[in-house]
Amino acid sequence: MKTRFWKLWLSLSICVSSMVGLSVPASAAPTSTTILLDGYPLAFPTPPVIVKGTTMVPFRAISEAMGVDVQWDGATQTITAVQTSGQEHKTVKMTLKNPQISVNDQLVTLAVAPYETKGSTLIPLRFFSEQFGAQVSWNDATKTVSITSPARDLYSLAFYAISSFAQKDLISRFDSVAFGWSRIDKDGNLTLVGNDFYWPKAAGSTTPEMIIDEAKSAGTTPYLMVFAGDANNELTTLLKDRSLREKAIANILAIVQEKGLEGIVLDFEGLGMNGQATEIKQDYNEFVQLLSSQTKNLGVKLTLVLHPLNGAYQGYDYATLGSMADDLVIMAYAYENEKGPEPMNRVDQAIKLALAQVPKEKLILGISMGSENEQSVNQKIGLAKRHNLKGFALWRLGLISQPAKTNMQEAVNLQ
Repeated sequence: MKTRFWKLWLSLSICVSSMVGLSVPASAAPTSTTILLDGYPLAFPTPPVIVKGTTMVPFRAISEAMGVDVQWDGATQTITAVQTSGQEHKTVKMTLKNPQISVNDQLVTLAVAPYETKGSTLIPLRFFSEQFGAQVSWNDATKTVSITSPARDLYSLAFYAISSFAQKDLISRFDSVAFGWSRIDKDGNLTLVGNDFYWPKAAGSTTPEMIIDEAKSAGTTPYLMVFAGDANNELTTLLKDRSLREKAIANILAIVQEKGLEGIVLDFEGLGMNGQATEIKQDYNEFVQLLSSQTKNLGVKLTLVLHPLNGAYQGYDYATLGSMADDLVIMAYAYENEKGPEPMNRVDQAIKLALAQVPKEKLILGISMGSENEQSVNQKIGLAKRHNLKGFALWRLGLISQPAKTNMQEAVNLQ
């Protein structure tokens, strides 16, 4: 992954009320405060409380949601939290009931000492925000604390397809770009001609091969995206015909090698809508197994784009596919025909369902810029950060507005 790190350590304040020191939480009062992390409620094992004006929050829950590594030493009642951002490291050590905390070996005195309740260690929210780079605001009318997590370095994948040429200069901002220049036709054959998905003509002096070479020169890994839908049973035709499968795989690999591409993104959509989910899952697993055995031999990466497990299409065996591919993109969008920002609860559920079957290091959250706006895109990226996924994938170049691009740079480290 590229080294693209910016310092985002801001002086922050939260206007809950004045912070009053206290050695022990003798009068902790429950609060109905809602805490939003990157625009979406953060669940806590125990609710936040206010101790003499200081908002106390469960440390591990909020830390892990922001990518901070937390370790507990029961013998010494000590918590060690480590945050890494590029070459920068911050180590925070704290002991229960002791207001003095070590931050990179420098002592800091808290307004309220950390304490344990119901198995969770609570610390002042203001301290957390100041030490770990979060931006925090308070809405007194709604009793809501809004936390914006600092920029993090996540793997980023962008799709180049249809009308992406106008934003080809953004290619270098991403770790990988999937070029959507091929598809499976109605007869189950791989093709580079047709509507939307085709090998494009030269644009002036710029050829597709030049765009691929420029991507590689910038350190961006170029993938070939192979798209197929099943509206006319073209996918079903392909997956059930052994000769078509072998032919398609041979053609895919030939294009990858001929064009100097370094990976394949398989975007097979619409499987499992006809009520034969079990059978089509097996067919797709067999196709991916055949393809992955050859990509591994060639040193070619394999990424699969999959409908979410809480969507309408149930023809995807996440666990098996995750064991064969290098990573999976959760296509957690189009729940409402992309008429507006995707519902956060549905996207969050899709991630959790995928995590139950696939390691987080292999999961990439798909985000459609056809749905999202400059505010909502960071909420979706925030979910990828919260669940510590490998990264995010944007559909597509050509749809990213300047305000969205500017806001994204506050959420994730793009060059």
